[in-house]
Order: sequence, then C-alpha cells, then structure tokens
Amino acid sequence: MSEKDRQAGDAELPLRERKKRETRQRISDIATGLFQERGFDAVTVAEVARAADVSTMTVFNYFPRKEDLYLDRIPEAAATFAGAVRGRRPGETPLAALRRLALELLDQGHPLAGVNDRFPSFWRVVMESHALRARAREGLEEVETALAEALAEASVADPHLLAALTVAAYRSVYVTTARRLLAGEPAAELIADHRARIEAVFDVLERMHS
Repeated sequence: MSEKDRQAGDAELPLRERKKRETRQRISDIATGLFQERGFDAVTVAEVARAADVSTMTVFNYFPRKEDLYLDRIPEAAATFAGAVRGRRPGETPLAALRRLALELLDQGHPLAGVNDRFPSFWRVVMESHALRARAREGLEEVETALAEALAEASVADPHLLAALTVAAYRSVYVTTARRLLAGEPAAELIADHRARIEAVFDVLERMHS
C-alpha cells in the first residue's frame, strides 16, 4: 500500500480510530526526535510520555516495548509484504507481486524502500543500540512469518523457505544501499542501482522457484 493510499484509507476510518492512529504517530515522531538527539539508551519512556503529553501507560498501550517507538514500521512491513501476495492481480504470481511492491515502494520514496537522505541519522541510532539491533532482527522474523502465511494461502510450494529467501534478498538490497548512504553517497545517485539490484534478486528468486 502506498503512503497516499494509506492516508486515503485512514480518512475513511471512524473518527476514534483516526485519532488513535494520529496519537500513535505523534508519540513515535516525538520519540524518534529524542532518540536521534540524545541516543536511544539515554532516553526513557517516561521522558517520551512527558514530551508527548501523555501517560507512560498510554505509550505502552500503543507500543509494547520501548524499541517499538523507534522501529514503529515493523507491523506495517509485515502487513505490506503479506498484503502484496494476498492482493495480487489476477494471473500474477506471488513473486511477481512482491517484485512489483518493492519497485513501487522505491518509486514512492517509501521508508520501507530505504533510499532517502534522511535515513543515515535513523540507522546510526539503531547501530549504536544493542536493543534496537536485536529488535530489528526480530522484526525481520515477523515479516518473514507473515509472508510465509500469505504464501501458504497462495498454495506456494515450501512457503517458509520462499519467505525466508525473499526477506533475505530484500534485506541484502536494503542493507547495501543503507551502507552507501551512511558512507555519504546521496540517495538520488543510488536509486538506479537499487532498482537494478531489486530486479536482479527477484530474477534469481524466480529462477529458483520455477
């Protein structure tokens, strides 16, 4: 789902649900600013709550763990990749739908694509925190599990293996670009190469799965 589609979908939600989503996003945005300013380990949940003018309990109602305040897109990633398989076009294979999703995310400049000049500051915070690195690894497992379930529903042979390979392939492309961004290369100069590597990894996946 594109960011534009997500916003349109949010507009159709009942007012109560929209308010909850807005509150969740506001808390996450405030937490992200504090973590990037002072480091993840130096900021407490209570400080985030005070800055967001909510109770600590409210923060935990939206985010079960402190790490989820920063890595708040893990549920979205799981739903997005599984949703691409479940909502694929007539006659479209699951891998073709996932390839299309990956390219659409890149074209939209979506955070899940990982190609943006703002990302180095984000990933530096992750790299400096053992807890965030561990949560990021768990997040990949959650995406893989959700994708395997969707692939199983699509009657794909060995869905868990294909999900693992797909997530690993996407992560490889993402991490390569992240490292180049961290090294100072501008995002605009990486888009073409990022696209080519997406196409290449899905070519390999499709050959393996044919």
